[in-house]
Amino acid sequence: QVQLVESGGGLVQAGASLRLSCAASGFIFSDEVMGWYRQAPGDGRDLIADITRGGTTTYADSVKGRFTISRDNAKSMLYLEINPLKPEDTAVYYCNGLNFIVRGSQYWGQGTQVTVSS
Repeated sequence: QVQLVESGGGLVQAGASLRLSCAASGFIFSDEVMGWYRQAPGDGRDLIADITRGGTTTYADSVKGRFTISRDNAKSMLYLEINPLKPEDTAVYYCNGLNFIVRGSQYWGQGTQVTVSS
């Protein structure tokens, strides 16, 4: 079954950088368009960046220029680099396959908390 394990979050100061990681298993990672989502307190979970099998990336306007999504298909790993961090980036960050969501999957990993202090 699909398993997604996010890591790399923490408490950081504004202006710092972070690299989040997502370890994927239970499916053919290289076949899937993968994305990073985030959920701030009191808000819904939003897609902020995605990457195709071939490495084409798309970003939400709110993170464009500061976030970089990447993948290592050989290791079934997804990454998100954030630089520089802003207080409004405070959220729980999740990874998932975009098509899983479209097909109605309710599965999410535990996420990784990013807290940015000003």
